[in-house]
Amino acid sequence: MNDIKIIYNDLDIIVLDKPSGITVNNAETTRGQFTIQDFLEKNFPLKNPTNDESDFYKRAGIVHRIDKETSGILVIARNKESFTNLQLQFKERLVNKTYIALVHGHVASEEGEISIPVGRLPWNRKRFGVLSGGREATTFYKVLEKYKKPFTLLELTPKTGRTHQIRVHLKYINHPIFGDFLYAGRKTSRDDRMILERFFLHAQKINFLHPKTGKKVEFESPLPPELKQAVEFASN
Repeated sequence: MNDIKIIYNDLDIIVLDKPSGITVNNAETTRGQFTIQDFLEKNFPLKNPTNDESDFYKRAGIVHRIDKETSGILVIARNKESFTNLQLQFKERLVNKTYIALVHGHVASEEGEISIPVGRLPWNRKRFGVLSGGREATTFYKVLEKYKKPFTLLELTPKTGRTHQIRVHLKYINHPIFGDFLYAGRKTSRDDRMILERFFLHAQKINFLHPKTGKKVEFESPLPPELKQAVEFASN
C-alpha cells in the first residue's frame, strides 16, 4: 500500500502512480487481494447518502484500468460530474496515453502504426488476440533505443483502449513484450522472468482536459527501479 504514490490530488481528480502487482478494481477473482479500489475506499471514501448504484460508486471513482502487472498512471474521479466528464473524454479519444515497453527483437521501422482488430479468444477467455470479428484497435509506436542484445525499447500511444491491446499488437508484429507470460511464449517468458518478475509495460504519461477547469493537464510517471534494471540488462 505504501508503494501507491499520489501524483496529483484536488477536489475533482486524483492521479495515482500504480506499482506492478496490484489489481485496479475489486472483483470475485480478487477476494483476499489488496486492490487500488481498497486503497481509495480507505483513504478517499465517497459519501453515498442515497445508495446510488451507479458505476461511479461501484468503482470508487476509477475511470479506467491498467493490467495488474502494468505500472504507472491511473486517473480517479472524486465526484460524479468528473467521472462522467472523464469517461466521455475516453470515449471520444480526447485522452492521450503513452506507454513504455521493452520488446523482443530489433524493431525495423523507427516508427509505425499497428491497426488490427482485437478480441477475446473464444477458446481461451483469459486471452485476447487478433480476430476478424474483434473490435477496431490502433497503436502507434516509436523506437526509443535498440540494444546490443536483441531487444528494443518502444514508446507506444494507443488510440483505442481495448483490453490487452498493446500486448496483442506487439505479439502480432513478432515483437512480444519482455516477460509477457500470455503472449511472449512459455519458454521465452520463463527465461525473461529470471531477469524481471513481471512484464515490461509502463503507463508513463497521460494528458486530458481537467473536468472542472477544461484546461489541458499532463502527468508523468518515471520508470520504476525494476524496469530500469531490465533496461541495464538489455543494454549490457
